[in-house]
Amino acid sequence: MTQSTPSRSQFALLTQRRFAPFFGAQFFGAFNDNLFKTALVTAITFDAASWTDLNVGLLNNLIAGLFILPFVLASATAGQVADKTDKAFLMRAVKLMEIAIMLIAAFGWAMHNLWLLVAAVMGMGLHSTIFGPVKHSYLPQHLSQQELIGGNGLVQMGTFVGILTGQLLGAAAMALGSAGVTVIVVATLAVAVIGWLLTLLVPSSPPAAPDLHISRNIFAESVRNLRFSASNRDVFIAMLANSWFWFFGAMILAQFPVYARDVLHGVPEVFAVLLTAFSVGIGVGSLLCERLSGRRLHLGLVPIGALGLSIFGMDLYVASTVTMPAQVTASSLLFGEQWRVLLDCFLLGGFGGIYVVPLFALIQTRSEPSHLSRTIGGMNILNALFMVVAALIAMVLLSIGVSVPGIFLFTALANSLLLIMLCAIQPEYLREARRWVIECFSRQRLVE
Repeated sequence: MTQSTPSRSQFALLTQRRFAPFFGAQFFGAFNDNLFKTALVTAITFDAASWTDLNVGLLNNLIAGLFILPFVLASATAGQVADKTDKAFLMRAVKLMEIAIMLIAAFGWAMHNLWLLVAAVMGMGLHSTIFGPVKHSYLPQHLSQQELIGGNGLVQMGTFVGILTGQLLGAAAMALGSAGVTVIVVATLAVAVIGWLLTLLVPSSPPAAPDLHISRNIFAESVRNLRFSASNRDVFIAMLANSWFWFFGAMILAQFPVYARDVLHGVPEVFAVLLTAFSVGIGVGSLLCERLSGRRLHLGLVPIGALGLSIFGMDLYVASTVTMPAQVTASSLLFGEQWRVLLDCFLLGGFGGIYVVPLFALIQTRSEPSHLSRTIGGMNILNALFMVVAALIAMVLLSIGVSVPGIFLFTALANSLLLIMLCAIQPEYLREARRWVIECFSRQRLVE
């Protein structure tokens, strides 16, 4: 362990070597994934004829699926490698891998070879699969328990801001035409190199299980991994609850493009504004967790976050059923009559951040230390499966005539059911939520 005296604020971690280089590396990794992937999807969508004769919708879904596939297949093995290896060394190796992948992508752009680019997408999925267990098992080695909530909040904020900025800049770059390809090649290579340079500053993180034998059977290891995690009831419930958030997010965010176009009758910028509101909300909610929890693991925030997801998911449905103008613009979302839609998206993200950060901290503190990376790997498998199930359910709902606002309502109601089940099978969450509310009222009375 290389933990230091707890910082006064989570933001002070950004000035310290034990956190700042790691934070930068994970931020740029999320940014680069989405910068490259969004640029490729945008190029295929708006310039399909010059790339392929295949159905564009099919190809875009294939790209999304190939990016997620390594999470399902390789997360268990990635967890083993992270438990066996010094995490700082592994971060550097993964970032060198990212540079190599971006070089392959550069050749794909230069040669106008779609399948080299698709291979690079799958490579970046593998890069993220390996980095995930390292990222979440690194924090408990370098942060005190009082800093874990704040540290996790910063990481979640950085991840979603990286995803958002990567998506927005990837789409913007491709709007520049042929010059945009040059921008993407240079930017993705530069970001990969910056990420690697940052990992050179990451302090050593001794392996948790240096004598671990890495299984060659990825399927058997995945089953073994999940079975081991299931033996720790508290951790496994938190893993499932965390994966539910990815289900919820996938159900909501996947509808945003069609929602912006067909329900709001919006211009293309409307989709970007909705996505920005949700992502910024997650960042704000994640950062608030440290203050709301009193810098400790407070599981009461989980049901409070889940309650907010249900309330504002339902309100988004209600706000979407009113008569809309002929065309909603970004300014009407920000300053006009449709502000309620934008506020709902922001608060969905905010309560999502409040919901998910304590779950990460619980998994980090209650897992077997020598098995933590493998536990995170198992959670990544569940996350990927939950997102696939979300996509299938959304497809079924749309095929039977459910509207996009109807999907929002379905997801919010399903989340309410999850909240009831979570509090029933794990009463600790409900007890802590009651305690948190009582503490808030007590502090309010003292102020008065």
